[in-house]
Amino acid sequence: MFFDEGRFGLRSTTLKMWAEKGKPLSVKVRQGFKNFYGYSAVCPFDGENFSLVLPGVNTANFEVYLQELSDSFHALNIVLIMDQAGWHRARALKIPDNIKIRYLPAYSPELNPVEKLWEWLKKECVHNFFYETLDELMDSICIEYRMLEKKDYQKLCNCAYLSSYN
Repeated sequence: MFFDEGRFGLRSTTLKMWAEKGKPLSVKVRQGFKNFYGYSAVCPFDGENFSLVLPGVNTANFEVYLQELSDSFHALNIVLIMDQAGWHRARALKIPDNIKIRYLPAYSPELNPVEKLWEWLKKECVHNFFYETLDELMDSICIEYRMLEKKDYQKLCNCAYLSSYN
């Protein structure tokens, strides 16, 4: 399974959108820094996945995620492939027995299929949307997560290099 964290916050982002010609376009925006993080592991081959929403990225939150993942797949051995963020490599990090961690090369987010999940979620729930509260945004993100099926994760997290043969 590939793993990554994605940041979601109240700061508004606007992208291209349709508008009636000649009429001024008004878009509500917020300048703020309240946020939370989605933690997700996805197997791009079969669509198996596991996600949590946590308040930040650090060793303690990563350990919470790893323990929940381990408990959910207790009968399986899991290999998690991820970036080399500091909290992923912390000496004090407690890794459950049924999880092994492997690291992607440094500075290579394009090799992590979960990045595509974040891109899609932000397009569906964040860009061109305005939320009054962090809870509203979190609810929207969680609803989208729950609507996805394994085949959707397979499609979203498909990477050409994973199906290449030498």
